[in-house]
Amino acid sequence: MSDFLIDEELLAAIDMGSNSFHLAIARVDHGEVKKVVSMSEKVQLGAGLDENKNLTEAAQQRGLSCLARFVGRLSSVQPTRLRIVATNALRQAKNGQEFIEKAAEILPKPIEIIAGREEARLIYLGVSHTMANGGKRLVVDIGGGSTEFIIGEEFEPIYTESLQMGCVAFTKAYFADGDITVKAFNKAVVAATKELSAIATRYKEKGWETVVGSSGTIKACRQLLIGMGLSDEQESVTREGLEKLKDKILKYKHISELDFSGLKEDRRAVLPAGLAILYAIFETMQIDRLTYSDGALREGVMYDLLGRFKHEDIRDRSVQALVGRYGADLKQAERVVKTAQKLFDDVAEKLNLTNEDSDLLRRAAYLHEIGLAISHGGYHRHGAYLLEHSDIPGFSQIDQNYLSHLVGHHRRKIKNETKVDVLKSASIRLVYLCLLLRLAVLLNHSRSDQMLPAIELHVLNEQQWQLSVSGDAKQWPLLVADLHDEQAQFRHWDIDLIIQSEKFID
Repeated sequence: MSDFLIDEELLAAIDMGSNSFHLAIARVDHGEVKKVVSMSEKVQLGAGLDENKNLTEAAQQRGLSCLARFVGRLSSVQPTRLRIVATNALRQAKNGQEFIEKAAEILPKPIEIIAGREEARLIYLGVSHTMANGGKRLVVDIGGGSTEFIIGEEFEPIYTESLQMGCVAFTKAYFADGDITVKAFNKAVVAATKELSAIATRYKEKGWETVVGSSGTIKACRQLLIGMGLSDEQESVTREGLEKLKDKILKYKHISELDFSGLKEDRRAVLPAGLAILYAIFETMQIDRLTYSDGALREGVMYDLLGRFKHEDIRDRSVQALVGRYGADLKQAERVVKTAQKLFDDVAEKLNLTNEDSDLLRRAAYLHEIGLAISHGGYHRHGAYLLEHSDIPGFSQIDQNYLSHLVGHHRRKIKNETKVDVLKSASIRLVYLCLLLRLAVLLNHSRSDQMLPAIELHVLNEQQWQLSVSGDAKQWPLLVADLHDEQAQFRHWDIDLIIQSEKFID
């Protein structure tokens, strides 16, 4: 991956929401992302979750067909400049991996399932880059399966939360037959209020100066209020206007009767549920006025991607924050990082490793000892657990799973079946990275800045690696003993590690 993007180069993002899939293509113009293509389709993936939380075949086909149409517009975008993120529906789907594997045959890049708080962070990034005013703001994004709440200032989020309520999920729960009743609407409001109770006190204590809404539900409600003359002078959503919109919608008996001008058929079906959520938010959070932003998740994804090219990668900030939070030995981590990079450079071409693999190995090397904050015994397993289950800004669930494997297998015995587990999560390249990290950690067991012998790693063939150690191996008796022990572990993962030096040949 190049280190920067020049003006006119294209970026793209696909946002696979629970209600709609979105494609955005943009060019970089003086460091800003300017959209040139925007597509949106109501796939309603969340509505395709059955009672067992499995995506139905019909829902999968809707999603795959949409993705195939999106790919037809991506011929001018390099795969390294594209990100594809999935949200609540695939977070919930038990057979999500099945869908991802089918999609992989269509898409030029893998799908990244992002956690709720990461979704919230990216939404805030998209909103903050598309609004002129600064100050502390509350951002609300009502999606199909979840609703995100962010308090932030300028471009930095302060609080991020994702609550399990969305217009598709609430339609299934409270308006499944299409009937509109006061009783059903009130039940939806109560359910949303219960969800909001988990964050309301903390958010209101923090406070905000302005409230901003994004995405389809809020956009639709705002357009209806403008059309009815119920918005304010800035065409914002007000509590008074929302109350009148609620009263008007509750006069209808069925969603098929909703006859608002400009309201699309697919949005009509989820309007009562979306309005109930928005109404509960206004009441619980004591909001009087909400403005709208066209910026949302897909814009945030592109700005985040742009930051990676400009050496402003949030993932590296997150790694350093984790090192500090868990009190890991930064000097030792940097020793391991340096050695890991050397080993990587030695074998990258032969093993077809990429720059993304290099980044992954470096971050795992920084984080390999964070589990010591819990316990010395089995700290590699503790570290793996923390990385798999924490909310880490910038990382998808797949990224965190990869880091977890690297940290979890960086020491102690590894068995053949654990290699199978790694291969289920990723390609053979992740196996190679695990082994490179093990060697980097082993070569720094002395935990000192004393010069190590010069080392060089060679890949002789698919099943043989050779580690050359300069000088007389007798000068490094503990290192040689450790390497002998490591040979047995490498064999468990089908690699014969040959150790060679000037006066010692394995």
